[in-house]
Amino acid sequence: MARHVEEPGPTEMRDPLIRQELKRASIWIGLVIVALLVWQLSHALLLIFGGIVLASMLDGGTRLLGRVLPIARSWRLLIISLSVVTFLTWVFIFTGTQLVAQIDGLRLIIIDQIGRIGEWAQAKGLASGGFDLTALAKEASGYVGKVTSAVSSAFETMASFALIIVIAVFLAIEPRNYERGVAWMFPLQHREQFYETMTLMGKTMRRLMAGRLLGMVIQGFGTWALLSLGGVPMAGLLGLLTGIFAFLPNIGAIISGSIMVLVGFSAGTNAGLWAFTVYVIVHLVDGWMIAPLVAKRSVDLAPALVLSAQLLCGALFGILGLIFADPIIAMIKVALEKGSEESAERAEEAEAKKRGKAAKLAPA
Repeated sequence: MARHVEEPGPTEMRDPLIRQELKRASIWIGLVIVALLVWQLSHALLLIFGGIVLASMLDGGTRLLGRVLPIARSWRLLIISLSVVTFLTWVFIFTGTQLVAQIDGLRLIIIDQIGRIGEWAQAKGLASGGFDLTALAKEASGYVGKVTSAVSSAFETMASFALIIVIAVFLAIEPRNYERGVAWMFPLQHREQFYETMTLMGKTMRRLMAGRLLGMVIQGFGTWALLSLGGVPMAGLLGLLTGIFAFLPNIGAIISGSIMVLVGFSAGTNAGLWAFTVYVIVHLVDGWMIAPLVAKRSVDLAPALVLSAQLLCGALFGILGLIFADPIIAMIKVALEKGSEESAERAEEAEAKKRGKAAKLAPA
């Protein structure tokens, strides 16, 4: 009597189809788990990335100082770090009290000016009577107050900033050790590509941040000087806010420009027109001179791409996501471009080998 031939069941691991489907399922499950981990650990990951960004600034300053001061790297890094700490201390000690007092006045000016805009719009029939722009301004100012309060006094913000500084200092002291530690997790055949990608990322980050700092300084001091000449109130605070918001391309210019114009018109029509002129001049200089120079020496990012990344990262990860959206997109672009170059080179090598084999097999 012939025995019935058994076939693999749905749980039989020797079935090639089952193994293939399990492999696909495990990949998707792994991606979902990684996405959930990134979501849960987003704050910590952004703090680490902030430390990397700050470390690139310190490293860039150390390298730049080495061109004029040929001493050991550790001493150059110490000089740069102490210079940054001294500047920040000066800002907080000598201008902190005055700026905190002006922030509340700035909030009241914004409420009053937006209320006037609402009254003018209703008088011209541009807004319905039920649309209370003043209430909207008060609500918006509440958010502004929360942000300024968080920046000035929240312990969580200060602790996060301290962690970013500590991470940055350790990374800047000996970046190669951490780079080799990460490369250890890659297979041997991919480590050379990893080192090349990290080198390119570091160079791009340093140039991007150097250009960003240059833009912040020029916009901040330029705004302060020009507004002071025009008699616009709170010129120092407006210059500081313009310099800070210059770190955020597109969105920062809109925010700082709106505040500048509102404060200008609170002092009169001439001051308002002068504030608008200053805004145009400062951002034309940044857009025509600084931004092209940064894009040429680092990575060229389309404005729509940067704005979309800021909106997405801001919605997903909050203020830290908004701040670091631009560097994150820049690093992703560098990694993708480097990976594309490597793939193209491997494809060319494979094609060359095929042509070589075909030439050997061809009849003489």
